[in-house]
Amino acid sequence: MAEKLAPEKRHSFSHNGQKVFEWDQTLEEVNMYIDLPPNVPPKHFYCKIESRHVEVGIKGNPPYLNHDLSCPVKTDSSFWTLEDEIMHLTLQKRDKGQTWSSPILGQGQLDPYSSDLEQKRLMLQRFQEENPGFDFSQAQFTGNCPDPRTFMGGIRTD
Repeated sequence: MAEKLAPEKRHSFSHNGQKVFEWDQTLEEVNMYIDLPPNVPPKHFYCKIESRHVEVGIKGNPPYLNHDLSCPVKTDSSFWTLEDEIMHLTLQKRDKGQTWSSPILGQGQLDPYSSDLEQKRLMLQRFQEENPGFDFSQAQFTGNCPDPRTFMGGIRTD
């Protein structure tokens, strides 16, 4: 049931026709996926995750990414791994349920339609989390969708 509410696809951010990273999100985290260049030993890659900034690169070279994040993260529970020539960053949202329009501030923002779909998907995840045993995977919103951060147990908190 929960897998039905998982991100259906990754969002992609490209610059000058080249993919920079892909990403998706859940209520609690944003995941970034960066394809690594071939023939570089894994120990040469680095990633520095700060509350509002991320830096990714190859040691001894200018960073590949060196940008502010769209929203703050919990650094003590954010991390990165290398798997199958992909760097995977898991950024723990400081504000659970906040809908991010992009991981990187001002870069690759979702269009309004896609952003609305993300907010609705996260709201359904919130309903599922708060009402285990009920299947919300086919639920649909009519009108405006409440903010997943402020909707708690059927009572708006804003």
